[in-house]
Amino acid sequence: MGDLIGDVDPIKVAEGRTLGDPETVHYGLVPRTNRGIFSVNELPDLAERIQVALLNVLEERDIQIRGYRVRLPLDLLLVATANPEDYTNRGRIITPLKDRFGAEVRTHYPIELADEIRLLNQEAQTTWLGGTGGFDAPLVPEHLAEIVARFTRLVRESSHVDQRSGVSARFAIAGLETVAASAVRRAAVAGESRPVARVVDLPSIVPASRGKVEFADAGSDSDDDRDVEVLEHLLRQATAQTFRARCGGLDLTGLQEHFASGDTVESGDLVPAAALLGQLGTIPHLAQLLGRLGVPEGEQSAEQAAAAVEFALEGLYLTRRLAKDTDGSRTVYGA
Repeated sequence: MGDLIGDVDPIKVAEGRTLGDPETVHYGLVPRTNRGIFSVNELPDLAERIQVALLNVLEERDIQIRGYRVRLPLDLLLVATANPEDYTNRGRIITPLKDRFGAEVRTHYPIELADEIRLLNQEAQTTWLGGTGGFDAPLVPEHLAEIVARFTRLVRESSHVDQRSGVSARFAIAGLETVAASAVRRAAVAGESRPVARVVDLPSIVPASRGKVEFADAGSDSDDDRDVEVLEHLLRQATAQTFRARCGGLDLTGLQEHFASGDTVESGDLVPAAALLGQLGTIPHLAQLLGRLGVPEGEQSAEQAAAAVEFALEGLYLTRRLAKDTDGSRTVYGA
């Protein structure tokens, strides 16, 4: 209460002022924001008795402090945020205070996929991960950001997820940051000149994002295993959707023919980009693949080429045109 509205300052009383002197009042944040905008985040988390202190501010535009006959006409705009009432049981906005707000604005998740990706690129802190270890900041290709965005939307729509809790934008932001961090780790261990995220970095999202999702009827250990399976399935589904959207109609027969003679390609956490490309040799229509995935000419590097090729291999596997064997951090693609 004292932080928001004000209270008696014992230091001023100790200096000789009497308790009846209005000069002993120390004014809080609300009166000090006169002629300004005062914002409160997560208003329901305030105790109800503290919310009562805001009634006069919104209705009478004045404050009351411990019975002092002090009237301060306030000129301010109060802006508060709150989750929907069915989102959390931690608290609520008391009815008299809710009645005093002039307008309510309800927000929603991004409707369009492009807006979700734009939000990801704007908010994800992927640049600060670089600058250490002697290499540049990590690069997250466009198709991986799209996979994370599609994965987030699929989790929101899943019947296994508690719809009252929802899946916030922070879920996708943390996922993209986790992918970038995984790329930094691989670059440091494998000795790559610049960390570029690849499909092999996507599985790191699942354990990192479990705490941000509330599943329906969760509780037992078997449910925990099922939750991981649900997230892994949705991640594969998002990857397949992105592959169809990005590489639909692209000629990948040359890449498939590499496996016709029984050859395999190994990828994983410790496989650098040069080693991945070296297993494939000359890749037909690689420039078209890079262009389709948003890599401009003149900026193509071995790391970006490896990210594009691995995405194509994963897409061929998910569309049942290649086989894949995964053993821990090792992944082998074959016919």
